[in-house]
Amino acid sequence: MGSKDVQANSLQVARKVIELEMAGVEQLLSELDETFENAVELIFNRKGRVIVTGLGKSGAVGRKIAATLASTGTTAYFLHAVEGVHGDLGMIHRDDVIICLSKSGNSDELVNLIPVFKQIGVPMISITANHESALAKHSDIVLTIGNREEACPHDLAPTTSTTAMLVLGDALAIALLEKRKFSRDDFAFLHPAGTLGKRLLIRVQDLMESGDQVPMLSPNATMKEAVLELASKRGICVIVDEEKHIQGIITNGDLNRLVQQTEHFFQVPVSEVMNSDPKMTYEDTLAFTVFKKMEEHRIMAVPVINKDKKLVGIIHLHDIMRAGIV
Repeated sequence: MGSKDVQANSLQVARKVIELEMAGVEQLLSELDETFENAVELIFNRKGRVIVTGLGKSGAVGRKIAATLASTGTTAYFLHAVEGVHGDLGMIHRDDVIICLSKSGNSDELVNLIPVFKQIGVPMISITANHESALAKHSDIVLTIGNREEACPHDLAPTTSTTAMLVLGDALAIALLEKRKFSRDDFAFLHPAGTLGKRLLIRVQDLMESGDQVPMLSPNATMKEAVLELASKRGICVIVDEEKHIQGIITNGDLNRLVQQTEHFFQVPVSEVMNSDPKMTYEDTLAFTVFKKMEEHRIMAVPVINKDKKLVGIIHLHDIMRAGIV
């Protein structure tokens, strides 16, 4: 068999896998009903955490569901079904909710945990393909994922079923996010180290240069003074009045154009050279928002003003990039 034949066959297999898993998700969508709403209400109204448990591939999906819940405002932990019977059940409190994942619903390790869950008095939500299973019969709420053919050609390896579990878990997490009115700022608070968190948390005032580092001159200054400011303070000079209201800015580009026009530029007033309608930003603006503006207008630095529209700093493109926001 040639390489093209192998490639064609692989593409056929890939398309079949995707089609089978899409069919599983479509069935999940068509069968979604008030049972899902009941599960959301149960989790939302509990005072404790969500404990997600499962075994094998279902356990791997359970870890991801627990992580998604935790990152979107619902405190959640994963409990391995085997480790549960060796002491980890002590993490479960009466105010918690258990989510059990099992395609068959009859995994011995999970079934053996049911009496303990009942004794603790914690409500159970099961996600399973078998509505008649031991797990389903003892659960307070049963979310079924259907019993579609697995994408594995032997109908053995969990593929379609685990995709459906994952999608259902994501649906629970986002429904709860909406119900809790979990905001972008809330999300950023839980993800401070990531790029997304930085985009939603870091503001201009966190990165700007301020105090003596801010290059500024009065409108009566000359270009000789502006040249010194431009050379010592990163290529921008802000022209302000006595109350520090911005009158304009001068950049290295303005200086270069002036040099091309005349050799005797030192005594030229800055008011004749400055851009009197510069881009500027407030100090509490998100740094990522300013980055997008700088990128759009192809500028390297922007003056920063406070609520009184007075100059308080300068934000540079390189400082935003160095902060890991982009």
